[in-house]
Amino acid sequence: MPISPLARLVVPLAAISALLAGCGQSQAPAQSAPPPPQVSVAKPTKKMVTDHDEYVGRFIAFDYVEVRARVSGYLDKILFKDGQLVKEGDPLFVIDRRPFEATVEQSKAAVEQAKANLAFAESDLKRGESLRTGTTITQQALDQRLQASRVTAASVTAQEAALKQAELDLSFTELKAPISGRIGDRRVSVGNLVTGGAGGGTTLLATIASIDPIRFEFTMDEASYLRYLRMASGAESNAANRGMSLPVKLKLIDEDSYAHEGKIDFVDNAIDRSSGTIRGRAEFRNADGRLTPGMFGRVQISTSAPAEALLVPDTAIGTEQVRKFVYVLNADNVATPKYVTLGPLVDGLRVVQGLKPDDTIVIDGLMRVRPGAKVAPQQAEAETGTVRDTSSIRTN
Repeated sequence: MPISPLARLVVPLAAISALLAGCGQSQAPAQSAPPPPQVSVAKPTKKMVTDHDEYVGRFIAFDYVEVRARVSGYLDKILFKDGQLVKEGDPLFVIDRRPFEATVEQSKAAVEQAKANLAFAESDLKRGESLRTGTTITQQALDQRLQASRVTAASVTAQEAALKQAELDLSFTELKAPISGRIGDRRVSVGNLVTGGAGGGTTLLATIASIDPIRFEFTMDEASYLRYLRMASGAESNAANRGMSLPVKLKLIDEDSYAHEGKIDFVDNAIDRSSGTIRGRAEFRNADGRLTPGMFGRVQISTSAPAEALLVPDTAIGTEQVRKFVYVLNADNVATPKYVTLGPLVDGLRVVQGLKPDDTIVIDGLMRVRPGAKVAPQQAEAETGTVRDTSSIRTN
């Protein structure tokens, strides 16, 4: 039977297709599974920690004084540099002394005049008393001499008081530092008229703020206040702080740890009705003068006895909606999420509840881990919130 032209064309094409398919199968590379991701792992850190509350507040000076003149006059000298440290008794300003020196001299002359008048009146009285025995002087004239003696004696007392006031005004022309601390800038230049006195309208010359110690003011809520009172119920009574002798630590806004230690020295006498808070105050040493009045800070008050806790870096904590978890490895290096409860931050590490001390957790490379997947662990250590690699393997 003869072969049709169509059959002659189909057979060679089928043979060529089979040959090409065989070649493609022989050249295709074998597909291999990707290697497990490399992650850093470590054990939770054990540490003695204390529960605490935190509050934000401001520093205030232990003493703060506005330097104002007590007498009026033209400012003659300024004896300090703006912003320098001054000691109690250091001279700061000098008001023109010449008018006050003249007043002192006038008062001295008035005192001498009053004393001379008194001496004459007393001698005149003595003469009158000697004449009375011979009835040479009347009783009225004698009474008049007695009155003159008493008036001149009172005049002496008044002039001596005026002299003391003049000398006091003269001493007020030199203004000295009433406290030790840091002085601000001068508010008045030399040559200006300074208004003094005890009333209003006096001229502000400068301000001085004490440096060491320094105080820190903050407000606590009513519930915390009651809790502190119950904790301090067995402590020694103290009228200033209600017996709240609790450990207090402080850090500045640019610091990572609570490095400053102090003590509570005052609690206010009433709770604010509008906010439901009460004002507290702590005292801190400030020998280097770094802490400045008006500066913000965060204070930490311990609320329980120290207890052992487990801590991990924040980089080891993942989030699943509202729950927190860490990846824990089993013996086959398979990562499984374990849900935990977070606590406060202590020395750069986070306190967690829900882990065991011998758990191996992923602390770096969390984004490369999948639940139930195997990983390539790389041993590391968590110290103060940073990971220090202890192996020669590099994590990408």
